[in-house]
Amino acid sequence: MSTVRFEISASLDGYTTASDPTLVEPMGPGGQILHHHWSADTVSKRLLAESQAGVGASLAGRRTYDRSIEWWQADGPGDELRTPTFIVSHSVPDDVPEGGVYTFVGSAEEALDQALDVAGDKDVDVFSSSVGAQLLRAGRVDEVHVHLVPVLLGAGTRLVDDLGGRPVRLEQLDSVQSPNATHLRYGVIRD
Repeated sequence: MSTVRFEISASLDGYTTASDPTLVEPMGPGGQILHHHWSADTVSKRLLAESQAGVGASLAGRRTYDRSIEWWQADGPGDELRTPTFIVSHSVPDDVPEGGVYTFVGSAEEALDQALDVAGDKDVDVFSSSVGAQLLRAGRVDEVHVHLVPVLLGAGTRLVDDLGGRPVRLEQLDSVQSPNATHLRYGVIRD
């Protein structure tokens, strides 16, 4: 059975991008530091490889797609793994790469249903702040994985901005320290 995991890198003050992301700097000025650990140390590299190998489908939002497609190209965020990637969007952009792994779906829950259908026994990885928050509000996330980077960005995109007025309780499942990040894994406690 698939686990739906909201997995994302964040600064110590809770931002998943720096302020003012653009197409040239999709993580905002200085925000790329949030992804530096994936290539900087062996622990993070191992965790990334294990994570990607366990993913059968991914979900992201349209802003993430628009800011990242130049780097992802047709293969998507899973690179040579070509992981099916569902983008929550009310429209299909004009620049979708031919032969790409992308499916554009109108709502986060509908995208998740489609991702679960194709993921098989593998996990569904949600790696966009707004989509993750929507699915947390809907009670559709099983685990939250935060790769906490020792930097204070001061502004940017919040890890979770709105949970609809009710807390989501978590239990710690794992914690791995690497030289450039603390990798935290939590299970969502169902009431």
